[in-house]
Amino acid sequence: MTRYWFRPKRYGYGATPISWEGWAVTLATVLVMVAVSFVLRIETKSYLALAALIAFDVAALVLLFIVSRCKTEGEWRWGADRN
Repeated sequence: MTRYWFRPKRYGYGATPISWEGWAVTLATVLVMVAVSFVLRIETKSYLALAALIAFDVAALVLLFIVSRCKTEGEWRWGADRN
């Protein structure tokens, strides 16, 4: 039996955490992104650091997207036409 961590949003597109694992993954992603932002922007103030920050953020969000998509109960759809 598969245990889902997310469910499709009622309005819009995407998923909402419904278990502690879903909340943990979402919170961990946010905290890591904030920590990397502080380190890269405080320690190194260059365009290369900014590019690295953007690349890291995109990778973190893509990974969160993949995990949430795989662990969502049902399909993601746009709109409020859910049963």
